[in-house]
Amino acid sequence: MAKPVNKLRKIISNNLSGKKVAFLFFLTNLVYAFMLFVTIPKTTAYAGGMKLLDMMPQGYDFEYVSQLFGRLGEEGRKVYLYNQIPIDMIYPFLFGITYCLLIAYFLKKLNKLSTPFFYLCLVPLVAGIADYLENFGIINMLNSYPDLSMTQVNITNTFTAIKSLSTTLFFLILIGIIIAVGVKRLKWK
Repeated sequence: MAKPVNKLRKIISNNLSGKKVAFLFFLTNLVYAFMLFVTIPKTTAYAGGMKLLDMMPQGYDFEYVSQLFGRLGEEGRKVYLYNQIPIDMIYPFLFGITYCLLIAYFLKKLNKLSTPFFYLCLVPLVAGIADYLENFGIINMLNSYPDLSMTQVNITNTFTAIKSLSTTLFFLILIGIIIAVGVKRLKWK
């Protein structure tokens, strides 16, 4: 286990330039803004105000998925599958890598990157992986609609919950680390 962790730590350490992290941060948020202002509204326009599954951190059940997919109609389901999901297949990768590096960047400033705090860098990667698994579940359900199964919905909902929890945890970690960096800077002055 130590070898893969050390290898990952080395890969992360080699990619911690401020310019690289800033560029990835900009790119990640550009893709996210495109989803928020273009593909998600385009898809939800077919849903009569219902939220897309990707945007439901509290989760959903079989009844909600059936109702959403029914309201979307054939055209809306195609928009979800061929417009929203392709962009959301780029975003989890960017989210995981960018925010892993961002946490590592700040941990390095605190001289904590070589400590067990390093494992905090993995939280955004967990969120990204869960987002991919959620997307695969949504693709599967869109392709099998109207023949949805309770199992499909429950598995996909589980990945939605993992994504939501790990994303929330990431933001809490990031806030804590930024506060620690701020306190360290104040002490130096």
